Amino acid sequence: MSAVNDTKSNSAVFLLTGIPGQEDVHLWISIPFFLMYVISIVGNLAILFIIKTDPRLHEPMYIFLSMLAITDLGLSIVTIPTILGIFLFNSREISLDACFAQLFFIHSLSYIESSVLLLMAFDRFVAICNPLRYAAILTLPRIAKMGLVCVLRAVTLIFPLPFLLKRFRYCQANILSHSFCVHQEVMKLACSDITVNSIYGLSIALLTVGLDSLLICLSYVMILRTVLSITSHMESLRALNTCVAHLCAVLLFYTPMLGLPVIHRFGNSSSHSLQIVLGYIYLLVPPLMNPIVYSVKSKHLRARIIRALFE
Repeated sequence: MSAVNDTKSNSAVFLLTGIPGQEDVHLWISIPFFLMYVISIVGNLAILFIIKTDPRLHEPMYIFLSMLAITDLGLSIVTIPTILGIFLFNSREISLDACFAQLFFIHSLSYIESSVLLLMAFDRFVAICNPLRYAAILTLPRIAKMGLVCVLRAVTLIFPLPFLLKRFRYCQANILSHSFCVHQEVMKLACSDITVNSIYGLSIALLTVGLDSLLICLSYVMILRTVLSITSHMESLRALNTCVAHLCAVLLFYTPMLGLPVIHRFGNSSSHSLQIVLGYIYLLVPPLMNPIVYSVKSKHLRARIIRALFE
């Protein structure tokens, strides 16, 4: 009997969920989701194309922005099949292996984005607090090494998660509350002791997102101290204005990123709707808004986009 149960659990599928209670209008709901994906992909590709083709933008700030755009593209591509599959075709089933693969890429790319936002904060810190050494500190080889470290850190820490989940038997209700797979929710469906997964998941979140957000806050404390010491009011505003786009990106990313695991671990049934909303914000809003925010706040990007549209 145990062998039969093991076989069933190994060949099981998870059922993804769209928006509960709105199944009749899922086709209509798919339209804004589809438009968000199109805008996200086109916007981030446009950012990458402009930075690559304009030599004036081959600077550390824009190189970090291109890293952010690549990460956002990855997050959009990873989640497109399941989210649009549910709303367009009511395709709710996802195999265990496909689910584990998706959550690996979602968490890896999320941690990479967290690291890139930290690098962008470091870029603003050096530019404002030590401008004379900016070019000497942020050289192209050093930036490449920083990017490689970000990728290796995220992949190394997330790599064990699919294997930790693979060893479980899933004999409980196999319905996920999102249109995509995340570790915090999948592990709750196991009929085994998930203590190791819970501790490991929380530990890597603190070592990545927690540490990155703390260092970003520290960077801005140092930036604020430097800006307040500038005697010219106009110079202070100009320095702070270079940080506005990055601060918007940080808030768009970290607010749902930090809120979603907390709700999954400590929330109750009344917070289920908030889980769903934060889940969509977490994956859809940063890739959508980052190109828009940076295009509006960066005069070089804005001028290049306007020239490309009207020439």
